[in-house]
Amino acid sequence: MAKTTEAEIRSVLSTITAPGGGNLVERGMIQGLVLRDGHVGFSIEVDPAQGVQLEPLRKAAEAAVMALPGILSVTAVLTAHRGAAAQPQRPAAAPAPGQRPAGNKALVPGVKHIIAVASGKGGVGKSTTATNLALALTTLGLKVGLLDADIYGPSQPRLMGLSGRPESRDGKTLEPKQSFGVKVMSMGFLIEEDTPMIWRGPMVMSAITQLLREVNWGELDILVCDLPPGTGDAQLTMAQSVPLSGAVIVSTPQDIALLDAKKGLNMFRKVDVPVLGLIENMSYFCCPNCGHRTDIFAHGGAKREAEKFGVDFLGEIPLDIVIRETSDAGKPIVASEPTSAHALAYAEIARKVWQKLDSTPQRSAPRIVLQ
Repeated sequence: MAKTTEAEIRSVLSTITAPGGGNLVERGMIQGLVLRDGHVGFSIEVDPAQGVQLEPLRKAAEAAVMALPGILSVTAVLTAHRGAAAQPQRPAAAPAPGQRPAGNKALVPGVKHIIAVASGKGGVGKSTTATNLALALTTLGLKVGLLDADIYGPSQPRLMGLSGRPESRDGKTLEPKQSFGVKVMSMGFLIEEDTPMIWRGPMVMSAITQLLREVNWGELDILVCDLPPGTGDAQLTMAQSVPLSGAVIVSTPQDIALLDAKKGLNMFRKVDVPVLGLIENMSYFCCPNCGHRTDIFAHGGAKREAEKFGVDFLGEIPLDIVIRETSDAGKPIVASEPTSAHALAYAEIARKVWQKLDSTPQRSAPRIVLQ
């Protein structure tokens, strides 16, 4: 089968008429084009005032590229146009120690606290933890939102039992979906579940900023952000763009996971984001038949690291098939079995998190210090 080149993709996109005349390519509206193993991704810069009115344009561009030989998938997204007269901005100089940066306006109006749920590595149950933490916070009578910032592997649509594209009342701002009393937004609502995201860092950073800024979150006591694993672009975007009230680190008790958890903890400290504490997930396993307990991934490692680094240990969650089954079914255990021991464990963690936030004033934009 013949392989399509990037030049051929740009050629076919040049046949798509742009708003106001000309085509997408000559108007410079195609940005971040990536072609990898038959998978294509790119963004179309448009006037934010037109918003979802240009959804047919996005679909036409995807369809045109998909018709090329050897193309397996196409992901196109609409991003805000900077304006023809806009000039590229130079990065702001890092503020001197003790000096506050200019412009401390909150990125998400109406949201009192924003917290990040993070992990140093994948596979530790971070998204499941973020989901149940958000749900547990609603049991405290709080207004809660859940942002799925894992652009490459969005899990919240499946975990929260949601699907379909979000609506927009004004053509500019997306309306979050709701499930179990929590407002939810995810890149997973904007792409097919099996579509790979093959974006470079700048596109990821732009997408996260849009999911924060161009979503009608309304009045929230707390917005829980499910970050991707690691310490890359997504984490830095959140830390540098949003006045995070704090971060929660999720890890399993095994040494290899804790090594990466410590990196995540130190990253948040370096960008001046308080670490609210550590959660030990998959802490132990109790046989449902005989009740025998087995520490499959060891036990207590996260608590020891929390003590070592001087942060709170928020609690431990066992490895249990019921947590997995309810998560896969889109009915998280805190919502489906609220009186179970596992749901109560999440509730206790939520209580500790909110207690720390409620005693802390809302933060302004973080101070970034480059060393």
